[in-house]
Amino acid sequence: MRLKGKVALVTGAARGIGRGIAMRFAEEGARVGILDLQAAACEAVVAEVRAAGGEAIALAADISQAAQVNPALAMLRERFGAIDVLVNNAAVMPAGAIHATSLDDFDRCLAVNLRGTFLVSRGVIPGMLALGNGSIIHIASVTGLLGLPGIAAYSMTKGALIALTRAMSTDYAARGIRVNSVSPGTIDSPMLHDFLAAQSDPDSLRQEFDRMHPIGRVGTISEVANVCLFLASDEASFVTGANYTVDGGISVKGEQPQD
Repeated sequence: MRLKGKVALVTGAARGIGRGIAMRFAEEGARVGILDLQAAACEAVVAEVRAAGGEAIALAADISQAAQVNPALAMLRERFGAIDVLVNNAAVMPAGAIHATSLDDFDRCLAVNLRGTFLVSRGVIPGMLALGNGSIIHIASVTGLLGLPGIAAYSMTKGALIALTRAMSTDYAARGIRVNSVSPGTIDSPMLHDFLAAQSDPDSLRQEFDRMHPIGRVGTISEVANVCLFLASDEASFVTGANYTVDGGISVKGEQPQD
């Protein structure tokens, strides 16, 4: 029960990596805010948490809109109290090189992946400052370190999150708030499935993703969630400003799939 007594907020928690993180935190004793755009999907995850004996609350909101973020945070605090842990996981991944990315897709990617992270963090940090303690985890990506063909806008935002981690860690380290990022490699998740479905030969590309990781396979959601659990817990009390690559060695090997 490494998070017993703590309140955690996970954005983009209705499916995929966000859901896995939220479930893992709840298993370790945290009371969890399940924040996502779709209300029904949030409620479904809350039901899973409760069925497993945990505590959670559904918070349906578009994180790119301050008018929706602030009431969601207020609802979480009213229900469970001060927020100890924030995981900025919500993201969208439009496919395409820059010349093939629509302005609407580009703007939405920035709005969710960056503006949303800014708004939620800004809303949570004052409470953490009052506590003199807190852990913020940005879910970045190895695409922010290496780049990856066909997802230019997404890669740009993930690189920005890694830079933001460093900046925020220097701002808040002396005031008790630790800020770290986690950069997954290719993870067997709904986002990967959506990306593959948009490709001309998804089966071959899926096999190539397995092959290009030195470990010989893509990662699992639980493998990402376990690293987030460590960073959220007091076990990581001397860790801030770090970017943890959870990528099966791909960032060391540096190989990328080809179009």
